[in-house]
Amino acid sequence: MQVNKILQIIVIPHSALLSVIFGMMLLSFPIGVFVIFNTDIGGDINFQYPLSSIAIFEKIDYRIPFDIEIGDVFIVLWSIYAILFAISMFGPDKGFLKALAANLSHEKLETKSNYIIIIAKWFSILILISIIIDFIQQGFGIATVPPLVKNDLTQFLYVSASPIVEEFGFRVILIGLPLFVFYSYKLSIKHFFKSLWNPNRNLHIYDFKKSLFLIVLVGIFFGLAHIITGEPWSEGKFAQATVSGIILGWLYLRFGLITAILVHWATNYFIFAYANFLSQINEITIEEAFSHPLINTMEILFLISGVFSISVLLINYFNSKKEQKLKIE
Repeated sequence: MQVNKILQIIVIPHSALLSVIFGMMLLSFPIGVFVIFNTDIGGDINFQYPLSSIAIFEKIDYRIPFDIEIGDVFIVLWSIYAILFAISMFGPDKGFLKALAANLSHEKLETKSNYIIIIAKWFSILILISIIIDFIQQGFGIATVPPLVKNDLTQFLYVSASPIVEEFGFRVILIGLPLFVFYSYKLSIKHFFKSLWNPNRNLHIYDFKKSLFLIVLVGIFFGLAHIITGEPWSEGKFAQATVSGIILGWLYLRFGLITAILVHWATNYFIFAYANFLSQINEITIEEAFSHPLINTMEILFLISGVFSISVLLINYFNSKKEQKLKIE
């Protein structure tokens, strides 16, 4: 009974915080477009800069056969995220506003009926856990230092592209395909793609322990990839990236690819859109922008939402255990 009272107390402020996070995410779409096409974020490089001339393609000595500009790639990525975000507003079971109204009127938190609520909730949990890990590591003198940024425009392009690239590689290929091989009950092209899109809804996964082991294994690989490949982070990023990989893997298994991509998008494009916007309008560096009062306020909101979200998860877990015990008795 006491647990349910706690849930009733936090349901309204938690729902309000999730709504604020949703609003900030929605606003990041026009902010990102403004940053790319209406500021000098890249200095000598702008949105008309040829994609084939940026560092990643020069390193692999590959010449793109078409005249593609940075702005073209950004608009494609932006459009994909906008479509996924729009889809997430209406499913999987209820629309965002209907699920939110149910929370506020019935004092029951709808945490699984709408993708936006799932995304905002788990994004805030991921941020909370990442900050806790960083705080603990700093106590042991372990630094989390990002790669050297040569150009803010190309960095924004990279962080915008990585959610799609990395979720396809680490989640779809390394988790989705093995799950399909282990648990698929029929062979068809349609079933194959539906299973990769949402494994839990389209596969008979009868052994979640093996699935979780796979998720943890891929999460560790995800963490290692951040510190040993390309222009790596310092060793302090390993723990953060590993935990993030495990959370993203769980989201992919439980709710589908759309949640994994958009939570990853939130940690990349969403945050960097605001940071680059503040950097440009205040004429400060991107590093200074991450210490701006607006970013600090956003971080506090994420932390509070993360605490509420974990509390709700624990309450729901104990309630389900209690219901199972009553059924047995």
